[in-house]
Amino acid sequence: MTVSRAIRVSEAQPRLGELTVVDVHTPGEFATGHLPDALNVPLDQLARSVPELREAADQGPLLVVCASGGRSESAVTELAVHGIAASSLTGDTRAWVAAGHQLEHPAGPLRAVWAMERQVRFTAGGIVLLGLLLGLLVHPAFPLLSAAIGAGLVFSEVTNTCGLAVLLGRLRFNRRGPEASA
Repeated sequence: MTVSRAIRVSEAQPRLGELTVVDVHTPGEFATGHLPDALNVPLDQLARSVPELREAADQGPLLVVCASGGRSESAVTELAVHGIAASSLTGDTRAWVAAGHQLEHPAGPLRAVWAMERQVRFTAGGIVLLGLLLGLLVHPAFPLLSAAIGAGLVFSEVTNTCGLAVLLGRLRFNRRGPEASA
């Protein structure tokens, strides 16, 4: 397994020309802004992209980024399993912007897409609220839905994974390609 390290924004910014930046956001999130010249390889598609990422790593260092660090750390770990050295950006795109650096935005109209963390919080909160309301109005078993979401959130934190984010990432507005615009 290849060891990697985190790179601070102050180290990464002057080295952008030699780094291959791999952004593991969903395509919808990527469209709202990304580091200059970043490649978009959503975390759930990383395994499929191993050959291309191995080739890119042969050309120079890989820098993996996301919004806050969870997905980029998972990607760096997964790449290491495949023998590909990669580093993560400390603080990720939030730290990049906080340091005064610009994000690139695609040409054309920008689709309004919430960050995945916000989508997860909204969906989980909505399901919890729905479970409680249905428990009061329809059947006393519906609060079990709220309990299941709570258990899922705890599991997500303990394992640093998020099944709800994976499911939300499959929604049309979080994907690229012809099926995303249908």
